[in-house]
Amino acid sequence: MKNVREPAVAGMFYPSSVKKLKDEIQLLLDAYKPEEKFQNIFGIVSPHAGYAYSGKTAAIAFNTLENKNYKTVVIIAPSHKEYFPGISIYSGDAYKTPLGEVALNKEMVQKLTSDGNFIFEGLNGHRTEHAVEVQIPFLQMMIKDFSIVPVVMGDQRKIFVDGLAQKLAEVVDEETLIIASSDLSHFYSKTEADKLDSIVEKRIANFDYDGLQKDLEVGECEACGGGAIVAMMKTANLINKRKSKILSRTDSGDVTGDETEVVGYLSAVLYE
Repeated sequence: MKNVREPAVAGMFYPSSVKKLKDEIQLLLDAYKPEEKFQNIFGIVSPHAGYAYSGKTAAIAFNTLENKNYKTVVIIAPSHKEYFPGISIYSGDAYKTPLGEVALNKEMVQKLTSDGNFIFEGLNGHRTEHAVEVQIPFLQMMIKDFSIVPVVMGDQRKIFVDGLAQKLAEVVDEETLIIASSDLSHFYSKTEADKLDSIVEKRIANFDYDGLQKDLEVGECEACGGGAIVAMMKTANLINKRKSKILSRTDSGDVTGDETEVVGYLSAVLYE
């Protein structure tokens, strides 16, 4: 019996209708394109709010994958609804969206969890979490024949970030893409959010993952998936891929018109 993780936020964060979902993503992809093309892309940062709010920022990142092929996509996300120590990789066989099922790369999962240390297979962080799920329909529109490794960080302290990066560096190859799923600051005024989010932007642009880690730890900036971003950047550094480029930074106020309490979004690309 195959264990499939059913969609948890279809109809909320994105349309549950296949046609409406395809149409919405295609409209975003057609409208929001990066200014340049990138070769040898290793990873992207993509936001995970509802498509109405962060879809345009995400679309720019996913557009960089046009005409590229990846065998495996590792999606690293935070856990919004439950805390648990360590890092959970979904213990089932596939994630499902309205666009179909995407199988897990069980071989890579086994390699990541083999020492039974702090990366484990489970349902923790996967039951109703949206941060992995919202990335998959975009991937289904951009890439053919890929599998995923859905990784949810229950704890984003440095020990877990460093450990995840070390393990990923051992298993990724040229056919692997990593997505760091993260929004930025939450519920500050647009002016205050811009100050906080510009720090994250600068750290990623300068490929300064240690600086970003420290800023997150002391509250100089905020990103719910900050540990995911740092882990991806550290992995890239370990395998000598050290170029980064910010693609877009926006906030929810750009859509709603309400600038009193906004959520920040950013997309970026890591490449060789």
